[in-house]
Amino acid sequence: MSDCKIQTLTLGMGCFWSPDALFGQLTGIIRTRVGFAGGTTDHPTYRQLGDHTETVEMDFDSGILSLETLLNVFWSSHNPVNVNDYKGQQYRSLILFRDPTQNNVIREVKRTTEERGQGILDTEVAPFTVFYPVEDRHQKYYLKRYPDAIKKLRTIIPTDEELTNSTLAARLNGLAKGYTNLEKIINEIRTWQISGEEQEEIIHLIKQIKW
Repeated sequence: MSDCKIQTLTLGMGCFWSPDALFGQLTGIIRTRVGFAGGTTDHPTYRQLGDHTETVEMDFDSGILSLETLLNVFWSSHNPVNVNDYKGQQYRSLILFRDPTQNNVIREVKRTTEERGQGILDTEVAPFTVFYPVEDRHQKYYLKRYPDAIKKLRTIIPTDEELTNSTLAARLNGLAKGYTNLEKIINEIRTWQISGEEQEEIIHLIKQIKW
């Protein structure tokens, strides 16, 4: 994996729990985390988020997973009209880009998606400014509904911060939500750039999880 291929993207599409699982299960996603962005309020919280929006932020390897693919998943997985202003600024269809290249790709994919007959996509596209991670209990929300999964993962991922940033936890969060399956995750683990012994230890561990 080349650092020059790693990009970061921040998306809003309603409640951030499901997008965290939806994108986290995709091969090429390195990590996901949920939080607040797009506003001006300092240090928002879940109960007092001011003018920010619930978002999922992801690091991805663009050599494996293209920005275009992520955007297609984004627009095929929510209706901006039904999301916008449902809870004021908290729920918005929002894309925050990191650089002019991302901006150009986003606007091109938006245009071609609209031309395919989906109508005008009421998604705000804006430059990224700041991202505030939300409290730990909202990170990998669906995975944390399975105590046995968390108990077993703690043997290799001991802290909350490491769990939030873990590629493995991202995949298992997608599994907990029903977006992927164990066989797909195991097949991917066998391609990770770690030793065969480490791969098999991880596979053995996750096979023992009681869902």
